[in-house]
Amino acid sequence: MTVQPGDALPDLKLTVVGAESPQATTVGEFFTGKTVVLFAVPGAFTPTCSARHLPGFKDHVADFKAKGVDVVACTSVNDYFVMKAWAKDQGIVDEVVLLADGNGDFARAVGLELDGTGFGMGGRSKRYAMVVKDGKVDQLFVEAPGEFRVSSAEHVLEQL
Repeated sequence: MTVQPGDALPDLKLTVVGAESPQATTVGEFFTGKTVVLFAVPGAFTPTCSARHLPGFKDHVADFKAKGVDVVACTSVNDYFVMKAWAKDQGIVDEVVLLADGNGDFARAVGLELDGTGFGMGGRSKRYAMVVKDGKVDQLFVEAPGEFRVSSAEHVLEQL
């Protein structure tokens, strides 16, 4: 079942892509007491994710902060090392926090897993964005297959 506005996020382990080494965290530790815009991509280095989705959020971090967002974060069903390489490739320093969901546990737990086996990608995350306030989903924007509209930085900004 897909998480809905008003639902608390499940408290699972995630890995923060840090400057030096992986940083273990939990959903509770990361989201509690903050307003977080979390967006998910099907995969690091995939075309839309690299050309439009991550860059859009990176370019609008100041706009999100001006609207009361504490953190902009991105999750993907990729391991820490892939996410770290993607951050380097995209010029991400600390504007967007990258959260590795290597086994897809978070994607499954929130009901937003994508079956990418037909593309040789295995289990992945659907493309979505959510506004999370103090660990609870406030707004959720899930893309239809093949779309990139409602989870864009611009659309999420308009909804805040």
